[in-house]
Amino acid sequence: MLMSQGGRPARLHYMANGFRVLSSGDHVVCAVSGEKIALEVLRYWSVARQEPYATADISVQRELAA
Repeated sequence: MLMSQGGRPARLHYMANGFRVLSSGDHVVCAVSGEKIALEVLRYWSVARQEPYATADISVQRELAA
């Protein structure tokens, strides 16, 4: 996925089966790795913490660390 350098981060509200866009943008930033995640490929997040994760492994690591 190509993202422009000037891409804006989106603000999202994470829910159990999806997310709602609060402020438009083309990506979010992984809460652990800092990696940009295009909204089209965002698959992992925490409803309780309201934060996105780049991969399933990062999501599990974050859950175990809490």
